[in-house]
Order: sequence, then structure tokens, then C-alpha cells
Amino acid sequence: MTLLSGKTLTLLLTTTLFSLTGCGGSSSDSGGDSGTSGGGNSGTPQWVSGVFAPDSELAGQCTSDSDLTEKLWLRSWSNDTYLWYNEITDVDPAPFSVLSYFEQLKTQELSASGNTKDKFHFSMSTSEWDQLNQSGASVGYGAHFYLQQADGTQDRKITVSYTEPNSPATTANLTRGAVILEVDGVNVKDAADSTSIDTLNNGLFPSSAGQQTRFTVQDLDSATSRDITLTAQTIVSTPVQNTTTIVTTTGRVGYLQFNSHIATAERGLFDAINTLSDAGVNDLVLDLRYNGGGLLAMAGQLGYMIAGNQATQGKIFERSTFNDKHPNTDPVTGQALTPMPFFSESLGFNASLLGAGKSLPSLNLSRLFVLTTANTCSASEALMNGLRGIDIEVIQIGDTTCGKPYGFYPTPNCGTTFFTVQFKGENDKGFGDYSDGFVPSVNPTLESEIPGCSLSDDFNHALGDTDERLLNAALYYRANDRCPTLLSKAAKAKPRTQFIDTGFILEDTRSQNVLLNNRILTQSSQ
Repeated sequence: MTLLSGKTLTLLLTTTLFSLTGCGGSSSDSGGDSGTSGGGNSGTPQWVSGVFAPDSELAGQCTSDSDLTEKLWLRSWSNDTYLWYNEITDVDPAPFSVLSYFEQLKTQELSASGNTKDKFHFSMSTSEWDQLNQSGASVGYGAHFYLQQADGTQDRKITVSYTEPNSPATTANLTRGAVILEVDGVNVKDAADSTSIDTLNNGLFPSSAGQQTRFTVQDLDSATSRDITLTAQTIVSTPVQNTTTIVTTTGRVGYLQFNSHIATAERGLFDAINTLSDAGVNDLVLDLRYNGGGLLAMAGQLGYMIAGNQATQGKIFERSTFNDKHPNTDPVTGQALTPMPFFSESLGFNASLLGAGKSLPSLNLSRLFVLTTANTCSASEALMNGLRGIDIEVIQIGDTTCGKPYGFYPTPNCGTTFFTVQFKGENDKGFGDYSDGFVPSVNPTLESEIPGCSLSDDFNHALGDTDERLLNAALYYRANDRCPTLLSKAAKAKPRTQFIDTGFILEDTRSQNVLLNNRILTQSSQ
């Protein structure tokens, strides 16, 4: 996410990150021996337990025999900037590859509720990250899947949650609610060995353009199945979709599906809010059920566009705190820590679509209905928290969110961009303790519990359809100030369980999946 000083701006560009230390990150203030042999900064770097060279001295040394230097850079960078640096076990990097060593550089502690403390440790190629973040481009079919794992009470099941416009999925008439029965001849429900699971995962989540996969699908409301073959290609996502106005007896309600806080979304949100403003909506239902986050500053922009100038004037959208080595200064930019405001102007994340400095439209609403699932994460949660911090009423319809009040600066070194938790965010009231997610509740008692209705996702209706369970519940709540009477237990959101699945899990392990739980800052410039 973009961190600004005053009204200055830096775009989310890897070149910005490179400008600090060539290919690396910030300068460590850990002091002590540089950890190199031969004295000073000469010689071959060596691992010495408890001794950390400044990461600036180790960054960008990208030669064919530089693995040890890269690992020592990761070690020093983590020791300096990782939020829980004092919970990293300092192990000799020699037995590890660069990426496997990076996996060691995080806390192994559990949260107060017994969950894994750090679930957000990622790396990916820098070229892939640039492409993904700037345009939402990644290899696939344009279909997004909901993976239901077998857990002893239910069968494994794959359902299409939504599709991207003008993609192989839409060309094949694959729509929300379709169930994938087979992948390259492997039955989804019955697969019970690692080879079959590998076939399913490889087919569902292609890693290269041109890969062809045969699917047997059963469309929604169809009694028969059909076979389709999809060819993977580079898909450019459409993060803002389905901007509509719903006319009710008590006013107009805007609906907006927002899937990701990526650079291209700035223009989409600008146009969508303008459209809803022109339509004179009295309320907004913001569908964040598949929005895993992205640019934090964009969440600050959207907060302004929802609440307006009067409610946000002089208020903090989010205050970032780093580890105890850096109580007053950002360890990456070197600038004094400055709270992030609600931005009233465009920031030019993708200048070809919308340049910086344009006044943003606003709806001037005093409340917001948010549709959520466990995939609602990070910057999306920050939006909810930021608005609650300035007393905008947030009503949550759906499932408990993912629980990520943390974020990072994507930091490149030697062709790989690393994401390690570096800061925690709090709203204007100082609240940011929702590591187990925001929970919709009819009787909230905790700050992480939000008034609303706990409901499961509804794959039997299109997103934006007023009969779709979550949207329908939001409209009912708006009219009656309470949740609808549930007719079926299936409509209730289920508690999260540890999937059993006899050891065979369907999982998207592609590195572009990093956008499913992002809260990103980028360096600012004067």
C-alpha cells in the first residue's frame, strides 16, 4: 500500500523499491560485527549466530554463487524489519535453499486463541509480482473456485465462485455455481491418492499459458454434465464488477462487487462511485466476499468515497506500528511514522487509467453493508476497521473474515520479491486486534464482533442478484434492522474446522495467490 508523507505519493513500482539499496531493502541498525570474514566489508560473508550485518551491505549481490549472501541478506532484513523479529530462531542458513531458508525466518508461535500467528509469509518472482500487482495479470482460465475439502461430514467439492469477463471460462459458458466433477479424468469426490490430487491441483491451477485441461462440469440447475477443455492464458482481472442500483420502497441501494485492491481498481472504483452518486443511492452494499486485499492506500480512498469529506476530515484511516526497534521511524523508508489518512484524491496507481490529483467522488453515507467470507482479508478488513474508527456504522453479512491486521512492503532482491510481516494497523480509535477475523453477530460483545448476520455463501444465484442469500439478507436488514429468519441450517455460516481430507488437500499453491491476503505499503518519495 502506498504510504504518503503529507500529500506526497509513490506508486507501487518495484523500481521504487530497488532505489533504496539496488536490489535490497532497508539499512539495519543492529550494530555489531558485520558478520564477514577478512575484516570490514571485505571477504566472504559468513553466518555467525547472533551477529547481523546491515542488510544494505548484503543486498543486490546477485551472482551464480551468491546463495549464502542472499540468505544472509534475508536474515539481516528480517532481524531488522520483521514484526516479531525476536521470535525467529537464528539457524545456520547453509543447509537451506534461499526460499526454504526464508520460510525459517518467521515466528513459530501461536496467537492467544491458539491459531498460527504468522500465516502471511510469501515470496514470488519480481517480474510476476510487477505484472500481477499493476494489472492483476496471472495465468489461469478466468474461473475462481471454492474448494470444499472432505472432513468426515462432507465430500470434497469444487464450485465456480465467479469468473472474469472475456476469459476462457466465460467463452465456455462456465458460470457461478457450476460444480467441477472431474479434472483430466480424475473424479473430484473420490480422489484418494497423491497422484490424483496432484492431477486435480495441476488442472485447477495451471502454472503456464497454453496448458489444456479437460473438465467435466455440472452447471447450476442442470441434471446432466458436460465436458469442456480450457486453455490457460494470461488473465487480466477485472477487480470492480457489477455496479448496480437497486430500487426499494425506502430509497435506492447501490451494489458493488470489489474483488481486489490492485492498481487498476482505482479507475474502476472512481467510475463506480460516480455512477452510484449520480443515481442518488441512499445506502451501499459492498461485496468484499472474495477481496483478499492489496493496496492499503486504495482502501483509504474507498473509505473516503463512502463516508465523504465531513466524516473523514482530520481523521486517521490507519496508523501503522512496526517492531520495537522502530517506534518512531519507518524502517524501510527512513521517514518519520505518519498515520495514513482517508485520501480525497486519486493517487495514480495506474496513471494510464487515472492520473494523480483528481478529486474523488463520495456518497456521504453514515453506514455500510459489507458482504464477507473467510477470503475477505487484509486491506478489506482495514476498510471495515477504518470506517468503524470514525463511527461509520458497518453491518457485516456473511462469514468471519480472514483476520489480518498486518502488512508489509514487497521487497525485491536478486529477482525475487519477499513479503514478510512488518507492521500492524490500527484505526482512529486505536483498535486493530482482529487476528481471528471480524465476526458478524446479532449480539456483539467484542470489538471484533460486528452487528450483522452469519450466513454462508450462496452459489445458487449470481452475484448482484437480489435473491442471492447475502445480498438479500443485507436488503432485509436495511428494511427491518435485523437478520432474516433462516429457513435452513445450510444458510448459516459454519464454524471453521481443521480439514481432515485424509491427507489429500486441494490447494492453490501458485505464488500469485499472495494477493489473497495482502496489505501492502510502498515507499514514498518527496
